[in-house]
Amino acid sequence: MKIRHKLPKPPRSGRPLYVVGYSSAPPALPDLKVWFDGHYGGPLTLREDSRASVILVTHGPWSAVLRTHASLPDIEEWKERLGWRHDGIAVLAPTTAPPREAFDVVLHTARLARGLTLLTQGTAYDVATQEYLNPSDWQDRQLDHFIPGDHILVEHAPSPDPKLDWFHTRGLEKFGLDELETFRPVGLPIQAARECLADIASEILNRGQSPKVGTTLAMPGLGLSVRVIGHRTGTHPQHLHILREVTWHEGIQDDSIS
Repeated sequence: MKIRHKLPKPPRSGRPLYVVGYSSAPPALPDLKVWFDGHYGGPLTLREDSRASVILVTHGPWSAVLRTHASLPDIEEWKERLGWRHDGIAVLAPTTAPPREAFDVVLHTARLARGLTLLTQGTAYDVATQEYLNPSDWQDRQLDHFIPGDHILVEHAPSPDPKLDWFHTRGLEKFGLDELETFRPVGLPIQAARECLADIASEILNRGQSPKVGTTLAMPGLGLSVRVIGHRTGTHPQHLHILREVTWHEGIQDDSIS
């Protein structure tokens, strides 16, 4: 009797990590395999799942879902949403994986997005960070190993309160975590606040769990105590996401266990 191996499952949310737009011929999958094997070591394997009309692209234990034959309505929807003129798209999503493998699965998917962008000379769109990546942008991101700043951004934006600056992350949701936000008094150094929130996001990413509201987390490596003071649902293009508000001060205090 032939043993059937279960294929990895696409994410339940159905949202892609990357959409790659191109105006040339569709990407040739053998070319993607040759490119990937040359840059990151092989073998890259591609298995078609005819039931879901997708291709599972696997490297070692990590897989991503690739769809290169989108319907015309889907193409037009992305063109309108993103404001580009590309006539074809490739959609990439990670497969469902345990938290300990989230870094590797996201990195694997990003590498594929990089390869498709370079092979088609197109444009990749990072859905979580809302970032556009042209071929020259990917050249600066070799993706040889995982760097949080390649996948998570911190944005400074106007606040409803003119006395406060608003800072929030984009990208933590790739890893199944809530995004972070903080409000700082106007006049404080903006870059310092952005860097601090980025460091806090990286620490929470390493811990692999969104902290509960009301807890204080000790982050000795940063010399900070971080307090989670609230959460809310925020708007994001085409979907909702959860934001957890944090504040911090120098010194170490930790009541996260209580």
